[in-house]
Formats: sequence, structure tokens, C-alpha cells
Amino acid sequence: MTLMQRNASAAIFCLATFAHLGWAQAKPSLHPTKQGAASPAGAAAATVLPSEETVNSFLFQTFGYDPTITWKVEDIRPSEIPGLAEVNIVITTPQGANSNRLFVSSDGKHAITGDVLPFGAKPYEEAREKLAKGTLNGPAKGPANAPVTIVDFSDMQCPHCQKAEPAVESLLAQEPDVHFVFQNFPLPMHNWAEKAAAYVDCVGRASNEAVWKFIDKTFEDQNNITAANVDEKLKAIATAAGVNGDEIAVCAAKPETKSRIEASIALGKSLGVTGTPTLFINGRSIGATAPVETLKKVVEFEASQVKAAQENGTK
Repeated sequence: MTLMQRNASAAIFCLATFAHLGWAQAKPSLHPTKQGAASPAGAAAATVLPSEETVNSFLFQTFGYDPTITWKVEDIRPSEIPGLAEVNIVITTPQGANSNRLFVSSDGKHAITGDVLPFGAKPYEEAREKLAKGTLNGPAKGPANAPVTIVDFSDMQCPHCQKAEPAVESLLAQEPDVHFVFQNFPLPMHNWAEKAAAYVDCVGRASNEAVWKFIDKTFEDQNNITAANVDEKLKAIATAAGVNGDEIAVCAAKPETKSRIEASIALGKSLGVTGTPTLFINGRSIGATAPVETLKKVVEFEASQVKAAQENGTK
């Protein structure tokens, strides 16, 4: 499936799901913004934001027929699209909690759901530069000066991340010359993901060899980990991976580690990450659940673009 086909399918799925149950994937929460607030300085037009009361009323009219469906408004703010408000909502059904973005028109009469794609002659350059200059603080492997960098925003409790890991590992085995970075992006709906992210960060700083074993085993044992036993499980996995589990637990509880996780989440948010897993291949966002063949083609295409630019003496 091509990237455009994936985005089109995702949009159709989101619309169909919204009509019946809700949306897919989660957006990290921010503080809601007051109704009528303007977009950041320099925006082409002021953005009128719907109130939380209006959003809740909309959701009640949409889902109130089913008492098993609940929701929480996570964030209301000006979007990256001038004139449109961005509303992030977590919807919980008997099948679990999911969420996505709504873009609301300034007149408050229309809402759009789906992905927002970068556009222009070089649509992925801004994200690529942001990643190059940003706070990439996760464990990494592969040549640092590789022509292609893959950044994986992931959540250790996310079942989609668990399922996608074999495809990512297969891609890296086939493309050993890429630079790969694992960035923590724990979702607020997962009750032990943030703690697991802290363990990943600490294990990674202690041993770059051990961290990949730790990530693999944590995904493998994901279904056996709970909020009640997470420290016990993760300490054991860390020790088995080759580091001191007790020391890692102490590190994971430090404010410095929390700040590092928050920085990783902030970077993801600034790039429009709304759920996990999300891969960036030289700045191009693509779901890690895409087939390995598609991911490999994107990597090879990006490598060819870098080579062509170097030969032409352009960026």
C-alpha cells in the first residue's frame, strides 16, 4: 500500500468509525484553551476555538445513544492550519480507549477528521530538519551520518507497536546502513507506558546493547505486564538484558528521566504525531504498520534523493 493510499484508507476508516463508535489512536493531552483565543502570532487569521462545553454537547449528541461510550476532551487549540481549531478527544468503548483529532471551522458549524499532510515542493523537509535539530534522546543504532534516518515514536504498552516491531526489525536487517532512533511516546490512555518509557530511557543510557534486548522482551511480555507489577517485571527484564535492574528502577524514578520523556513527547507533538507507532523516514511520516516492502521502498527512495542532491550540490 502506498503512503497516499494509506492516508486515504485511514481517512475513510476514521469517518466510518466516527459514525458508529469513535476514532482511532491517541493524542497526548495539553491544557484546553479558552473559547475565542487567537492563533499564534503571525498566523494569517485568528482562530476561534469551540468551548469544551460545545465539544461535550457535540459528543453527547453523537454518542449519547450508547451508555457504554464515554469520552474526555484532552485539548482544544489553534491548529497548524490557519483558521481551523484542533480538538483532541479520547473516546472509550468496551473495546478500549481511542482518539483522534477534529478540525473545527471558525464558524463552529463544520468538523473534519483525518490526517493533515505537509504540502509543497519539498513537503518533508521541515520535519526532517526539525528532527535533525530536535531533542532526539532515544537509543539509536546504525551509522550516525547515514543518508537515511528513521525515527520511531513508540509506546511500550501499545499493542500496535508490539505487532509492528517485527516489521521494523526486518527493515533494519535489510537496510543496515540507515540510522535508527527509538523515541519514547507513551500515550496517556496507557497506565504503565510512561514508566516503561522511563525504563527504556535509563537502560539505553546504561547500555546501548542491552536496550534493544529490553525493548524486544518488554514487547514480548506486554500482555503480562500491569500497572501493579510493572516495576517488578521491568526490573527483571532489565537485569536479563544485562544491566542492573535495581539501578535502572532508581534512574526511572528521577525527575531528570521524566523531563527526558516529556521532551520526547513534545518533539513528537511538534511533528504532528497523534498515535503510535509512527515512523519518520527522513522526515516523511508513515505508519510502522505499513508492509516491510513499502517501508524498504521509501528508504531506498529517500537514499536516492539524498545521493542525487549531493551529486547536484543541492540540499
